[in-house]
Amino acid sequence: MGRLQVGIDSYGPIPLGLEPLALLEWAQAHGADGVQFSGIEPEFQPKIDREYLEEMREYAQGEGMYIEWGGARHIPRDMESWVEEDIFDVNRRAAEEAAILDTRVIRSCSGGLMRWDPANPATETLLRETSEALKVQRSMLRDHGVILSIELHFEFTTFELYRLFDMCEAEPGEWLGICLDTMNLLTMLEDPVSGTGRILPWVTSTHIKDGALQLTDDGLITWPTAVGDGIIDLTTIAVMLASLEHPINLSIEDHGGEFLLPVGESRFLAEFPDLTGEEYGLLMEMADVTDRRIGEGACVKTLRESWPDVCEERLIRDITSLRDILHRSNGLEG
Repeated sequence: MGRLQVGIDSYGPIPLGLEPLALLEWAQAHGADGVQFSGIEPEFQPKIDREYLEEMREYAQGEGMYIEWGGARHIPRDMESWVEEDIFDVNRRAAEEAAILDTRVIRSCSGGLMRWDPANPATETLLRETSEALKVQRSMLRDHGVILSIELHFEFTTFELYRLFDMCEAEPGEWLGICLDTMNLLTMLEDPVSGTGRILPWVTSTHIKDGALQLTDDGLITWPTAVGDGIIDLTTIAVMLASLEHPINLSIEDHGGEFLLPVGESRFLAEFPDLTGEEYGLLMEMADVTDRRIGEGACVKTLRESWPDVCEERLIRDITSLRDILHRSNGLEG
């Protein structure tokens, strides 16, 4: 069974205002094994040239840290106007940067909450367009020695991603993979352990995020919590990830905010045709656990606007908590 490295994703520390190299240094100083750079903030993008990337690579390798890169896309549309766009050059640039950094993973995230608004393109349309856009990138990604790691975000479920990979004629470990976000599974009406099991062979990177799920008059509400403070079975998920033949890094992504799932609306539930009564029952059980944990002072919700005030302390605590989870899981920590 493989060892798991514990790092952070670059989204949570945004309020710290650290450029990429400084974020690597911050992560190293607080006991993290690496950083997944999901995206680069606009004010730092002009710095990202070959020389800067080489400096990042040399620092990470000197400290024994991993780097995973971002900036890629998979849905070939502008996510606000829905105008069709060519994403080949965007992904080629991300692949070229990843090659300089000597990392195999480039994470892709094209937006979210698509099916929440019936005016948005249908999921089947987005799946078809995504497969057509990605198939022509197969050779380019292979030539750069990278895997496009599609985040389990709010556009496709694990069932739909399996169909996408079949449409792309891809196999695990080749040129397409998954960035497993453990909390986003809840928001896509999937039990995190079941969803991880469904997509496990395709996992190439992670966003490790604890969270909670509550049933209200308006529907289900999900939100991130500090690692170990929520209801997601991160222990079981870690054991599953460690069973993979290829190494997996656990990049903690933490932030504030909440998401409403209007499950009382038949139109909304119809957007999840693969959801079974059994799995929905598991979600309801998790909602009951959330209520009990809230009564015990756990599952604390952080407002998005309050995140800057707590992000540094919470990320430091997240790193320690995740290491503790791995240590208790037969010493899975790297």
